Amino acid sequence: MAELGLRERKKRRMREAIAEAAFALFEESGFDDVPVAAIAAAAEVSKPTLFAYFPAKEDLVLRRFLDDAERLEHTVRTRPPGVSALGALRRSFLDRLVERDPLTGLNDTRPAITFHRLLHSTPSLASRLTAYMLDQERELSAELLAAGEPGDEFLSRVVAAQVVGAYRVLANGNAEEIRSGRRADDAHPAAVRRAEMAFDVLEHGLAKVWPPR
Repeated sequence: MAELGLRERKKRRMREAIAEAAFALFEESGFDDVPVAAIAAAAEVSKPTLFAYFPAKEDLVLRRFLDDAERLEHTVRTRPPGVSALGALRRSFLDRLVERDPLTGLNDTRPAITFHRLLHSTPSLASRLTAYMLDQERELSAELLAAGEPGDEFLSRVVAAQVVGAYRVLANGNAEEIRSGRRADDAHPAAVRRAEMAFDVLEHGLAKVWPPR
């Protein structure tokens, strides 16, 4: 990756400073009770400057973690030769568990815990995250169709919905473990088992874990 220029580094520092100020206020008072004006004042910027970096208040929470996240369609598009789309997505999720990616829910740092607590308790944040996940679903569906896995538009949409749904359920389960007080290192083995089970279902169907009677 090319080194960022001075202008981009300054913009990134400003963005991080605004997000840090917002998170501190949200952690203390909750999302809904903190006005944007208070965030701007804490970050020592004007409201127009804040909105130039974060167009919506919800973005102060979500974009901090989503902006640097690898998109699912990128994982599929850049997978090594001979690796299936679902195989690449499985490997990516397992790697992100090892890295304690906050979006997997398996992260016990204070910002990550605050992030998931806010998502859990704030309907407007949950709604905006749902919109983001629907975008991911559409993009993944298009990439799966382009890759011919499967080579049918309807089935590509079904598979993409299942993948995004599995990611959501896995992340929520991991976040619940962390909110209950478990350390990420202690919760990691069970998180891996759940992820492997979920991707087994995606790759081989429900009959693998739920045989017909």
